[in-house]
Amino acid sequence: MARYADRLLSEGEHIVLRTRQHWLALLLAARYPLLLFVGSLVLLFLSQYVSGTVHDIVGYAVIAGIVISLLWLLQVYLTWSSEDYLITNRRVLKVEGIINKRSADSSLEKINDAVLEQNLFGRMFNYGDLDILTAADVAVDRYRMLNRAPEFKRQMLNQKHDLEGEFSRPLPSPPLRAAPAAPPPTAPAAPARREMSADEVTRALAGLADLRDRGAISPQEFEAKKADLLARL
Repeated sequence: MARYADRLLSEGEHIVLRTRQHWLALLLAARYPLLLFVGSLVLLFLSQYVSGTVHDIVGYAVIAGIVISLLWLLQVYLTWSSEDYLITNRRVLKVEGIINKRSADSSLEKINDAVLEQNLFGRMFNYGDLDILTAADVAVDRYRMLNRAPEFKRQMLNQKHDLEGEFSRPLPSPPLRAAPAAPPPTAPAAPARREMSADEVTRALAGLADLRDRGAISPQEFEAKKADLLARL
């Protein structure tokens, strides 16, 4: 069954790291119901030395203390187990709440830095306090006793770097347009006719007539050449 935070992811978004508060935070939150439970057990032990009405009152108090402490412990555990702190390839997402859910996210491109604080026990048990800062150095989200805090910070900054690199890549160039096709070769212009004098035309016609009479050219060819020669006058 998908968790509530998984249904908040957008298309193309995937989870890089998932965590919650450290289990020591669970123990700290449960300290008061644990004290009530232990106190009820001590009171139950002491009730053996009283009798009568006092014994009955102490018995009711013990039952009430045990029931309240167990329900309180259950509520503390469910609150802790419903926490979901995610790093995706686009943002940092925090989801809290058992029935009424509250989600808050910080876009990676808006994050300027993250301040991590770890005391001695934090370094020993791998937890810490993390503040996510914007460009104005204002903490937009706070994570207290965050489990695997150093890795959480490292992965967040790595994903921020990858996202900024993706934004800075140049857009692909449009495909080059094909060179225009060369125009079809034009036929060479016919040479201009040379003008001839009347004597030249007369001699050419005599030569053509001699060729026609000998059968070298047909009468049709003679007439075509004759018209061409007369056009050159």
